[in-house]
Amino acid sequence: MDTANQIAYDFSPYLVVYKDGRVNRLVGTDFVPSSLDPTSVSSKDLEILADVNVSARLYLPKIADPSSKKLPILVHFHGGGFLIGTPFCTPYHTFLTSLVSEAHVIAVSIHYRRAPENPLPTAYEDSWAALKWVMAQSSASGSEPWLAQHGAFDRIVLAGDSAGANIAHNLLMRAGNSELRELGHKIYGGILIHPYFCGPDPIGNEILDPGMKAVGDGMWMYACPNTSGLDDPRINPTGIGAPSLSGLGCGRVMVCVAEKDVWRDRGCVYFKALCGSGWDGVGEMMESKGEDHVFFLLKPGCGNAEKMMSRLAAWINFESGGSGLCDLGILDGRPWAFCGKEWPFTLSMDMDITLFKSIVLVPKLHCCSCLANIRLKMEYISLQ
Repeated sequence: MDTANQIAYDFSPYLVVYKDGRVNRLVGTDFVPSSLDPTSVSSKDLEILADVNVSARLYLPKIADPSSKKLPILVHFHGGGFLIGTPFCTPYHTFLTSLVSEAHVIAVSIHYRRAPENPLPTAYEDSWAALKWVMAQSSASGSEPWLAQHGAFDRIVLAGDSAGANIAHNLLMRAGNSELRELGHKIYGGILIHPYFCGPDPIGNEILDPGMKAVGDGMWMYACPNTSGLDDPRINPTGIGAPSLSGLGCGRVMVCVAEKDVWRDRGCVYFKALCGSGWDGVGEMMESKGEDHVFFLLKPGCGNAEKMMSRLAAWINFESGGSGLCDLGILDGRPWAFCGKEWPFTLSMDMDITLFKSIVLVPKLHCCSCLANIRLKMEYISLQ
C-alpha cells in the first residue's frame, strides 16, 4: 500500500507530517534577505554555531555617534511550536526591524534547529549555546563587531513569542538555577510574549476552544517525544513538581498576553506564580484586548500592535530609579505591578492618587514607604 501521501500527523494550519517522513510546513517558510541600511536598521546573517548549523540574524539601528552610549542587546527566539518559523520569514523580520528601530537596541534573532527533524531538547540546547556565543562577544576574542562595539552586555534581554517565549523562560531558569557562571554575564531581563505553556487540565480560554488546546498539546508531545507529558516543567512551569520560579535568572520580566488567545490564561497563571514565588525581581504584565495569539505578527500595523511595540521599547529602555508609570502592566483591564524587593521607581507624592486606585497589590511584598502610603490612600478611595 502506497503511504507517500498518507498523513501521520496533522497540525493544520501550521504543518502536516506524512507517513513517509515528509514534513510540509504551511507557514513561515518565506525568506526576506538581510540588508545594510545606515539610514535606518541594518541586518545581516551569521552562522554562529557551524558544527550544528545554528545561525542568527543580527539587527543594528542607525548609530549617529559611534562613541555614544552602548545599546541593550535583545536575544530573540521565534515561535512556531518548536516546529515552524524562522528568523528570516516576513513576520519576524518585520517585527524585529520595527522593535530595533523604536527601542534603539541590537537584536540577535536565533535560528535554532526545529522538530521533528531535531526533536526537543535540541531547540533548548541550541538556544543556550547561542546565548553563550552572544555573551562571548564581549571578550577580546569576540568576532562580531556590531555586538563588541555597540552592545551593552549588562543589558541583555531574552525575548520570544509563543514557543520562543517558552525557550526564553527555560533559559532563564537554567541561568538562575545553576549555570549562570557559564554565561559570563548576568541576564538583565526577559520578555515573554503570548507564551506557549500547557497543562493536563483545561483552564480559561482552553475550555472555550478545546480543538485549539488539543493542537497545542499535540504539538508539544510530537516535538518532545521524551517528555513526561503535559506536566513536564518545560511546558508547564507552574505544574505539580515544577521548580520554583523564584530561581528565574534575571531581575525584570514582562509577560504579554492577548484576550482571545487560547494560551492567555497560562500566561496569567505564570505571571501570578512568579509574583508569589519569592523571586527577587520586578514583573510586569500587559494584556491586548480583543486580540488573538501573536496578532502583532499577523497585523503589525494595527493599533494594539503599535501600543505593544511602544510598551516593549519603553520597558527595554527603563532605567531603575526614574519616575512615572513605567512598570505598570494591564491584566483584566486593571493595572498590575509587582516588586520582589523594592518599588522599581520613585513616585512623586503630588501625583493624582486616583491613578493608583485600581492597582492590584500582591500580598507579602516588602516595598518602600511611598507604596505603603499609596496603599493607604487606595484603601481610603475604595471606601468612597
